[in-house]
Amino acid sequence: MKAGRLWLGGVMLTSCFGVLSGCTATPQNANETVSVDSTAPKQTTEQPTVVRAPARPTQSTASSQPKKVSAAQQRLAQLRQLRQQEWDRQQAQKQQRAQTQRQPRKHTHQQPAYAKTQQGSGPVSVTYGGKGVGNYYATSLTGDFAGDPRLLSFIEQMSARGFNRNYLLGVFSQVRNRDEVARLWASPASASSPGGWYSYRSKFVTPANIQKGTQFWRQYAGHLQRAHQQYGVDPEYIIGIMGVETRWGRILGKHRVIDALTTSALTNQRRSDFFFEELADYMLMTRTERMDPLAPKGSYAGAMGYGQFMPSSFHGYAVDFDGDGVKDLWNPVDAIGSIANYFAQHGWRNGQEVAVPADVSSNDYARVPDGFKVKYSPGQLAQIGVAPKHGRWSNTSRTHLLALSTVPGGYKEPWIGYNNFYVITRYNHSNYYAMAVHQLANAVKNNIGSIN
Repeated sequence: MKAGRLWLGGVMLTSCFGVLSGCTATPQNANETVSVDSTAPKQTTEQPTVVRAPARPTQSTASSQPKKVSAAQQRLAQLRQLRQQEWDRQQAQKQQRAQTQRQPRKHTHQQPAYAKTQQGSGPVSVTYGGKGVGNYYATSLTGDFAGDPRLLSFIEQMSARGFNRNYLLGVFSQVRNRDEVARLWASPASASSPGGWYSYRSKFVTPANIQKGTQFWRQYAGHLQRAHQQYGVDPEYIIGIMGVETRWGRILGKHRVIDALTTSALTNQRRSDFFFEELADYMLMTRTERMDPLAPKGSYAGAMGYGQFMPSSFHGYAVDFDGDGVKDLWNPVDAIGSIANYFAQHGWRNGQEVAVPADVSSNDYARVPDGFKVKYSPGQLAQIGVAPKHGRWSNTSRTHLLALSTVPGGYKEPWIGYNNFYVITRYNHSNYYAMAVHQLANAVKNNIGSIN
């Protein structure tokens, strides 16, 4: 009797250990293991494994084993089945979360150049909540600006604005010091063209550019007309800005924007504060528009897209003109709306004259202050013998005398500029620039009219 009790107790203890083992072990066969690709959701057609209860024992087996052993095996099978179902449910949830996180955003236009993943960088993960975009992480600042106290201070300031500090350390550890940018700031070009107005004009108002501008206008005529209706900006001047800035997207710049801005902030001592502010606006832009901060390219000064907006101008004036949920300066449609909005907010008046040639009765106009910084009344200009060539003054809020040097120290070509001319100088503070935009705009408009 005692031996029988010991034998029965041993069987029960063995069964209990089996139950506990089934509750904690990892599934052992290939079908029980569900793997999740870390870079993309993986679909599978395999059915989850179901661990079935042992077959009902035969009569001979039942007569030789206690009933409690059979019940324990059934309980073991049930526990394994429940555990397998829970395992499959957890893996399915992981797959669903991974697929949701990597779901690409829909665009209604061609993927812009900045969105291309750099070779060798691996997949770019998208994170929100102030962490920016990209698979960047570091615990210290390395690279070309390793340990720079000014850049570290900037990183701390941006951390206070919701960025993850390790994310920023990872980003700026890959930023490069561009010597060519530093050299340009060390010896900036003269604000005016060394060859005078005619030399400057010849770079922009050319038959080839007029033809390219005409093609762009015809391609985006509907969007230009919509911008005209919404913002009250004459389409030819949107065309003129894009033509002078980037030849309608053909010259967008070769410098990574973050490299240009960081190098400028750390090497251009006179304008360091300005470029740190632009760098902050740039990082905020990459966060709100979900861009990889190391991807966009622009000018050596950090200007971006078809209209060459600085990051601060992006925050003040960029619009999502194509309605895809992203303000994208590299998208010509968004650029059209953004330039129109910029002009409108700076006081553009629809249909008003920009600048007209002047008739002069003496050379007195060449000896008085001129340019967009100096305002005159029509009466004051008339006193020094200046009048519009077509014989009437435009009724605008501003009147300027423009004396454009044809050659250094030589004859000055007289013009009268009005309010809209001044608005163009808000884009670039240069009389030559604004006049080039004006003349290119009208040349393209006249060409459109001759074709139609």
